[in-house]
Amino acid sequence: MNIRTIILGFLVSTALISISPLSLSQTQTDKLSNSSAAAALNQANTSPAKGQPVSDDDINRFTNTIVLIKDFYVQSIGDKTLLDDAIRGMVSGLDPHSEYLDGEAYKTLLMTTSGEFGGVGIEVTPEYGILKIVSPMDDTPAAKAGIKAGDYIVAVDGKLVSEMSLQDAVEKMRGKQGSQVMLTILRKGDKTPLMFKLTREVIHIASVKTKMLGNNFGYIRISQFQEPTAKLMRNAILDLKNKNQGHLSGIILDLRNNPGGLLETAVQVVDNFLDSKKLNNKFNDLIVYTEGRLPEAQYSAKANGYDILNGAPMVILINGGSASASEIVAGALQDYHRALIVGTTSFGKGSVQTVIPLDKTHALKLTTALYHTPSGRVIQNIGIIPDVQIDDLQVVKNKADEDIAMIEPIKEYQLKNHLAGSSSSTANASTSEYNDLGLAHDDFQLFEALQILRTMYQLNLMGAKS
Repeated sequence: MNIRTIILGFLVSTALISISPLSLSQTQTDKLSNSSAAAALNQANTSPAKGQPVSDDDINRFTNTIVLIKDFYVQSIGDKTLLDDAIRGMVSGLDPHSEYLDGEAYKTLLMTTSGEFGGVGIEVTPEYGILKIVSPMDDTPAAKAGIKAGDYIVAVDGKLVSEMSLQDAVEKMRGKQGSQVMLTILRKGDKTPLMFKLTREVIHIASVKTKMLGNNFGYIRISQFQEPTAKLMRNAILDLKNKNQGHLSGIILDLRNNPGGLLETAVQVVDNFLDSKKLNNKFNDLIVYTEGRLPEAQYSAKANGYDILNGAPMVILINGGSASASEIVAGALQDYHRALIVGTTSFGKGSVQTVIPLDKTHALKLTTALYHTPSGRVIQNIGIIPDVQIDDLQVVKNKADEDIAMIEPIKEYQLKNHLAGSSSSTANASTSEYNDLGLAHDDFQLFEALQILRTMYQLNLMGAKS
């Protein structure tokens, strides 16, 4: 071993020691106290590592690689770049969700959880050496262009994603507001790649949207779990109730293509629909809990609120783009039979990522635990399986509206030369039929969810009368 290799080995060892984390912060998907960080780190340092220990030959191989790159690579590479890339490669080899956050990536993470950031509006995860779209975010360039959850990005501006790191690919999709980026996408069922030319925007995520669906049924759409989401949702429900004489017959909570967000916010959302005094200690009143290698990675949250809907029926819509915090909400309310889950099986991202600061501008996002629903179900790689499977079908419009028969049986007032009854009743029937048909054309899953919610409401009424 030459003297240069020895010196480089010493420098690398010193650098690796110097980046040991000193504290844990509140993070995107978990919350561990700062005071527990030192204990976690000490235990990690003293716990026996799995696999073979690092030998002198392994250290020589690492330091010799640095020497060869510096001596023979076609371009001059600085020591800091090599060290950053070494850390990035080490972390990216762990799992798809662990990540080394440099200054720009760390800043973007903080902006994303607060609800505003730049880009085209997609949540991605690495798979098969390319990027799988977890979900396009509502009202963003990606969603407006027709990009779908489950699509695969194979190239950005003509450069193959397989030749870039996750961070490089994401950075390449970001840019100045008004600038354009070309995405080459593979979609299941299509034989040729799809090309999408998107204009970048500053993404403002309105995490909660609401509307009435008729007959006092409310619709709540949560697109991402950010810091203010639970409060916004609660206020939105109260506003809908106020507009309907203080009463809602039921609600549909739409979590489709919601990639997740803050764990604490997901817990708060669930707590708005559970009456802790009526749970009778079922599942120990748990909303979610985690299990990890270290005691500090153990986390649990319990219900302590009351049901803002006073027991009115709920339907939750999910699909393959519903991930992480969305799955926590759906899983908890499914376990307590508080809501009926409708749609398609969710993404299956049930791991906890903790952001650990390295210094003021760099951090590690590490997978530290796995989520469990209150009954103990594991979400990771399984997802939440809906109670009622409804695929995302499309009812095609045609001039004769022959597809009405697919949705509901033909009514008397629709027959040619039918006898007139009350003019008001005919008008009301026509309006209701038109609204339902329009909803089926626009969003078949939502249309079906509304029919299920109406049935649940009627069954509740029958149960109350019996």
